[in-house]
Amino acid sequence: MLHRRTVDDVMTEEVVTLRPDTPIHEVATLLDANDIVAAPVVDDDGAPIGVVSASDVLRHETGMPDPQGRHGNDERAWGKARARTAGALMSSPVFTARADWTIPRAARELRRRHVKQLPVVGDDGLLTGIVSRSDLLDAFIRSDVEIRSEVEQDVLGRILGLDEGTVAVEVHDGVVTLRGHVPEPRLVPVVVGLCQGVDGVVSVDAHLAATR
Repeated sequence: MLHRRTVDDVMTEEVVTLRPDTPIHEVATLLDANDIVAAPVVDDDGAPIGVVSASDVLRHETGMPDPQGRHGNDERAWGKARARTAGALMSSPVFTARADWTIPRAARELRRRHVKQLPVVGDDGLLTGIVSRSDLLDAFIRSDVEIRSEVEQDVLGRILGLDEGTVAVEVHDGVVTLRGHVPEPRLVPVVVGLCQGVDGVVSVDAHLAATR
């Protein structure tokens, strides 16, 4: 099978975490010192129970439910504005990802949840890493050389078993152009489909003919 990169391939394993009793001023310091926009709050076992973002800290510092002072009748929002610890300020429940998720699945979850990052947990529910939008984007921003190598070696060679030079591969800005011959007509859509499944491929332009 064609190897599809997963969350495990792109996530950050060394995660800056907070405890429920971490004071707000320490939260702000940690976020700033590590140049991150959010950090998970974990319990004594290391399981994520919430997330505190820079926006949460900003709302707290303004003393308002949000920086513009909206939602002024929301008691929960006002409670966060008066919070003194990460546990009182965090957003909960926390949405998490799994290390074996594919990149597209993680991207869809980020979009569906309207968040910028997801803590990654193992089978035991404990934190193993964190994956962000930028991590997922990096997985798709690959050089043309990397894409061509994967198409030639994995798709054409290892999976389809075609002889080297049977199909010429060119890649420009993620667009894969194929020229050559395949043993039979039914393989043409197979080759195209497999190439489209390679991370970083924008489109496939196939000029392939069957030898029989």
